[in-house]
Amino acid sequence: MKEKNNPHCLDQILKYLKLPYMRDHHQELAKQASQKQWSHLDYFEKLAAGEGALRKDRSIQRRIRLARVPVIKTLDQFDWTWPKKINRLQVQNLFRLQFIENRSNVIFLGGVGLGKTHLASAMAYSACLKGNTVLFTTAIDVINTLSGAQAAGRIKQELKKYTRPTFLLIDELGFLPIDKKGADLLFQVISLRYERGAMAITSNRAYKDWPEIFNNDSTLTSAILDRLLHHAETVIIEGKSYRMKDQIDV
Repeated sequence: MKEKNNPHCLDQILKYLKLPYMRDHHQELAKQASQKQWSHLDYFEKLAAGEGALRKDRSIQRRIRLARVPVIKTLDQFDWTWPKKINRLQVQNLFRLQFIENRSNVIFLGGVGLGKTHLASAMAYSACLKGNTVLFTTAIDVINTLSGAQAAGRIKQELKKYTRPTFLLIDELGFLPIDKKGADLLFQVISLRYERGAMAITSNRAYKDWPEIFNNDSTLTSAILDRLLHHAETVIIEGKSYRMKDQIDV
């Protein structure tokens, strides 16, 4: 005669169905249900809610891992007292992430050590928490990756890496010089994402100096800025490097 209510049999079924929370907690919750006189529906709702929460958390962690943010940062960790100039209300409003839904852009401009990468990293993290697919990279990494793909005849496939995510963050634009080939490759990414997906870019150079970034090609620079700034907000950050604060006499 087949044994009834065999918990081990139920464990195997839940494992097969890939319901780990239910498998690990059904007995514990069954005891609580008995003690607190839950209905069958209440008991099942508790199990389902736990399973849903576990899946949501795993999904968030997967998005964070795929985003490749070098260090997890949050907006709460940002030191607002250090920059000489920053529009705090503007930044806080951008962290509502409505611009991602609108497929527009954010550009953080400021000198070295003023928190541009911190804000971009925190924005990437917040976007992951809200269910967006995100990729965090640097301008040079984009160029090097696409240059290698172009040489191997895989440029179209590799471009999808930068066009597929809902939100693309490109850090450190302008920190290193970009040759004509690199500028053309970066332009392809920006052009393909134009009005199709949100971007955030950090740069230590004012817009008037961007031709120097792109091999003094004013035509290409104009084309890049035209696409970036058509739907964009610029966050200006001014002051002295936070990393040098202990060496600076303030």
